[in-house]
Amino acid sequence: MITYLYWAAVIGVALFVFWGVGRYLRVKAGLIGAAIILIIGWGMYYFHYEQVFVKNFGGVMSIAVPEGQLHMQATWKDDNLWIENYDPKTNTCIFSEYSKGNLLEGRVKIKNCNPLMPKTE
Repeated sequence: MITYLYWAAVIGVALFVFWGVGRYLRVKAGLIGAAIILIIGWGMYYFHYEQVFVKNFGGVMSIAVPEGQLHMQATWKDDNLWIENYDPKTNTCIFSEYSKGNLLEGRVKIKNCNPLMPKTE
């Protein structure tokens, strides 16, 4: 819900700039101003607000599990989402970080973790 309100506000501001600047100055300047507002709004959402909305206000975010891996768990550390998957082919647990804007993502691999099967002795 918060995501829809954010985009309604961004589009509303862009339309206001287009209408205000286009009516009193020039339509081309209004279009350029509205485009700049939309680009800045998209960049702010993608690089900052997406995970903040999901974590704090119940937004929506989709992540696909890589083919051949099994999803085990997910957890938040500050505003970054950490996903744990298991790759049965290599017997490796993979912790992947999804940070704001997918920048500075971390990855930790634990070899021979074998979490889904009991130890046989």
